This record gives sequence, structure tokens and C-alpha cells, in this order.
Amino acid sequence: MEGSGYNPPMPSPSLPTSPSVLSVSSLNRLVRDCLESAFPLTWVGGEISNLTYAASGHVYFSLKDSTAQVRCVMWRNRAQLLGWRLENGQKIEARALVSFYEPRGEFQLNIEAIRRAGQGDLFERFIKLKAQLEAEGLFAAEAKRPLPEFPRHIAIVSSLQAAALRDVLTTLHRRAAHLHISIFPTLVQGEGAASRIAEALGQAGASGCDATILCRGGGSIEDLWSFNEECVARAIRASVIPVISGIGHETDFTIADFAADLRAPTPTAAAELISPDRDSLLHQLDRQEEQLRRRMARALADHQQRLDWLGTRLIHPAERLAQRQQAIAALGARLQRALGDKIERGRLATTALGRRQFAARPRLDILSRQLDHVHFRLAQRLAWRISEHSGKLNSLANSLKQLDPHAVLQRGYALAIGPDGRAVRDAEGLSPGDSLELSFARGMAMATVKQVVAAPEAD
Repeated sequence: MEGSGYNPPMPSPSLPTSPSVLSVSSLNRLVRDCLESAFPLTWVGGEISNLTYAASGHVYFSLKDSTAQVRCVMWRNRAQLLGWRLENGQKIEARALVSFYEPRGEFQLNIEAIRRAGQGDLFERFIKLKAQLEAEGLFAAEAKRPLPEFPRHIAIVSSLQAAALRDVLTTLHRRAAHLHISIFPTLVQGEGAASRIAEALGQAGASGCDATILCRGGGSIEDLWSFNEECVARAIRASVIPVISGIGHETDFTIADFAADLRAPTPTAAAELISPDRDSLLHQLDRQEEQLRRRMARALADHQQRLDWLGTRLIHPAERLAQRQQAIAALGARLQRALGDKIERGRLATTALGRRQFAARPRLDILSRQLDHVHFRLAQRLAWRISEHSGKLNSLANSLKQLDPHAVLQRGYALAIGPDGRAVRDAEGLSPGDSLELSFARGMAMATVKQVVAAPEAD
């Protein structure tokens, strides 16, 4: 038949050329060989009837349309890969090998794969839209937003009747009971579901949440088709917050999965990816708190020990001045004692000479002159000694005045007292804005530091 796509088989070389009689088995075998060699694997569409699931795992049914039907068999190893259960009345498209069952002489189809009717068109639409959006950069990795590490408010876009929603809520409550959750209900399949999903995504993005979970359970490509619409993909990318998709089973992929910032294999996995494990975080926080406490205690102990060491070396100027004053007072007392001893020895010597003079009573005029001379020398010696010690006393007094802070102030210097109440010795200990109390020889003044200039380092 021209234009039918069917090419009649060439005569098989095994066919007999003489009018010999064929057995039924031989005939059926020849028919089978001719059919299987003439027809490649092809897609056949129709409605399921007479469906039987055998105990062996094989599936038997008829595929029919309005005018004809054909017997079909799907072997167990193929049926196990189907992923959904066949029912009478379903319209399907089967990828089949034309065959012939020799024992009963029946024409049949060996089914390799089955899809619901119309899935081929849907898949083509899926591929076309995916390529278009991918070319626009809608799925680019650099456009993906990172999920918040510690979210506080999660939005969920799903159907209120979806079992996937209950799984997500259970997982979030188990892992992070502190999370605030807002649900934005929407249709997830059927007419108008795609626009409702896009609208719910926009509401979730404007709600102030940290991230959005878009989820639903598994299903056929028709059930999940709302998530393959362009408006849903663009709503995901237009969201101001990250979107994580948890749609269907691990093997299900939708356009929404490619557009989302992160794709989870299942709704439950989406909840696990967006929620931190509260118990793990609390344990980590306790461990870090303990480490911080130990480090702070060790640092405080080290600084306290250094402060104690510096305190032993630090001598306050008032204490140093008091030590100088004590030393001067001790020197003055020693000077006074030495002077008193000298005077006392001179007096005793004078008394002794007087006694000798009185006892000897020699020439009074000579002795009187000698006595006057001795008295003069004694007075001169005494005056010299007094002058010598007075000079030393004046020198010590001058040294004492040099140490007297008031004497320093009389020379035009000022005493600066810092914010801590101590005399300022190093400008590096000050900061701009510090208040200073300046004491002068007469009166005092308050000043504020505008700039601190560090002293140059010594060579």
C-alpha cells in the first residue's frame, strides 16, 4: 500500500519451493519469522481491555480501537519498570514488536514500553519550552540564589489536600520546631492550576519570608504538567526570595525544577534542605559557648597576671617624692646631730682649757691672749664648719625644691591629670575627646584632647 509506511516482506529463502506439505509448527514458525523481520519496533495507540496480571508477573491485555483489536503481552522484566498500574479503559501508546504466538497460532504484540496517550506531545512541548527558557538564561547557575543558612520564616506553596504538604510540615516540625510557616494554598493540577501556582509564588515572595518551598506529590506527566508551564518558571525566577522545588518523585523532572534555586528529589527532602537541624545547632552552639568561655577565662588570667607584674614595677610619682623627702629629712637630721656634736665638743674643750688656766694661773695676760687666739680660731673654725654645713644644707634644700612639683609649676610647667585621675606621662595613652585637668603654679584649667601626636621612636 503506497504511503502506508508498510513494506511487504521479501520471500524468505527458507520457504519451500516445491509443493511439499508443511506442518502447523513449521508454518507458524515461518509466519513468526516473517512478521518479526518485516516490522521494526513501533508505537501503537489504543484502549486497554481484557487486562490480566499473571502470577508470574507478566501482563496480558488487548489493545483496541473502534474497529479492531490485537492481543498484547508485556513480560515481567518490562512491567516492573512501568512505575504505574494499567487499568481497563486506559488509552495508551505502546512501543511494541510485532510477533506471532506459535502454540496457539495467534498474532500478538510484545510490549517493550508504555506511555499514557498524548505523552509524546507533552514531552515534545516540555523539551521545546525547556530549550527556549534555557537559551534565555533562566536556568543559569549564576542566577541561582543561595538558601538562607538560618531561616526563621518559611513559605509553602502547595495544595491543602496534598499528602506532600503533611510530609513537609511533619519534617519541618521535627527538625526546626521554631520556624514560622506560612502556607499559600493553590491548585496543583488541572485547568488554571499553573496561573494559580504563579500567583501563589508571587504572594509568598512578597510576604517577608526567607524562602519558599514549592511542592506536590508524584503523578503522571499530565498530573505534573502545571509545573511545566512557562508562567510558573517565570514566577519562580521573579520571586524576591529563594525557591526550592520538591515536586513528585526522585525520577520526576519539571520545568519548575530547572527554574528553582534548588531542586529536591522529594517534598520531604525539600523540607530537610531548607530547615537546619535544631538539635545539631544547639549542640554546636553549646560546644562553641564552652570554647569561648575557656578562651575568655584564659585571656583574663593572662592579662591579670601581666597587670600584677607591671604593678610591681610601677612607682607612683607621689611615692617617689615621699621617698626623696624622707632621704632629705634623714640627711638634715644627721647634719643637725653632727653640728650639735661639734659645738658640744668645742664647749667641752673650752671648759677644759678654762679649768687648766684656772688651775695653773700662769701669766694672765699671755694666757688671756692665748685664750683669745684660741677662742678666735675656735670661732673661725666653727664659723667655717657652720658655713660648710650650711652650704650642704642649702644644696640639699635646692635638690628638694627641684623635686617639689610646685617648684616645677613655678617654672611654667603644668601638671596634666588624665580621665583616670592619674598624671599623664605618655601621649599615646590619650584619645581625641579625652578631658584633662591642668594644674598650674596658680590655679587650674580643664582641657579636651583634639589630636594625639605619638613621640618619635628613639634611634
